[in-house]
Amino acid sequence: MAAAPIESVGRKLEQQQQHLLQHFASKINAHTRLEGDTITEIPGLRLFRRTALTSCTSAAYEPSLILYAQGQKNVQVGGSTYICDAGTCQLTSVDMPVFSQVTRASIDEPILAIIQKLDMAVVREVLSQQEFLAPEACAGTRGMAIGKSTPELITACMRLLDLLDTPHDIPFMAGLVQREVVYRALRSPLGKHLRAIATLGDQSNRTAKAVAWLKANYSKSLHVEDLAEIAQMAVSTFHLRFKSLTQMSPLQYQKRLRLHQARMRMMNDGLDAASAAFEVGYESASQFNREYRRFFGRPPMRDVKAQQANADEAVMS
Repeated sequence: MAAAPIESVGRKLEQQQQHLLQHFASKINAHTRLEGDTITEIPGLRLFRRTALTSCTSAAYEPSLILYAQGQKNVQVGGSTYICDAGTCQLTSVDMPVFSQVTRASIDEPILAIIQKLDMAVVREVLSQQEFLAPEACAGTRGMAIGKSTPELITACMRLLDLLDTPHDIPFMAGLVQREVVYRALRSPLGKHLRAIATLGDQSNRTAKAVAWLKANYSKSLHVEDLAEIAQMAVSTFHLRFKSLTQMSPLQYQKRLRLHQARMRMMNDGLDAASAAFEVGYESASQFNREYRRFFGRPPMRDVKAQQANADEAVMS
């Protein structure tokens, strides 16, 4: 006899969530007209819109919170592929080289999302409040975590979007609302991953320092012993923690960063393959060509021309 009321409550909550997401999508749609990212007047806030499917592309995600309101995107990290659709929260706590692909989008129903850059100083400030002083164990911390957004987090993000309608309020209000967004993220089921990265002295925090160093110095020769020293861990422990956090070994992480940066240099700066290879730290152009083709599926210059053609087609549409 109790099953029917429980099912009714479940349907009602689902309907409320769908209504909330529709409202969320309409707010993003009102402030986006161009394909790709729209930079807003709110510091660190971008809006994402695509009206067509895309090919699989490489990207370097910085610490950020992404909430999807509509459409679908696949994000591949290491050997894992995550499906991000309406209501998904994508929490990235460290710099991550990834593959991404829009898999559901159209002119009538574009993929819509907000991207809020995370300031770890603000995260630590929020964590210092009384509500977060109790220790919380977090096994298996990941640099990127995917889950369902809470209604409270979506509502806070909508308040952030509302500030775009009253730009004179942004200088005073944006920081306050962004702190609420961070608070809601920390209170969500994904919050434990962000908390571990931001907590000074935590193993995940120390590993993140090594990740940041590798991100800034990807063109240099890699010595895992040096990275372990930065993280203040034994080499074997560091290697396990790094792979747990990024889903890649340090060498795989460096290789992905190098290939992504080389691709960007060829596309944006017009470098040839050999020049791009040496710029990002390769000593052998032939090795670069082999790894690039294995990674992206095409030789460097053919891949760059295909990517540029896709970009031109997206602009024309």
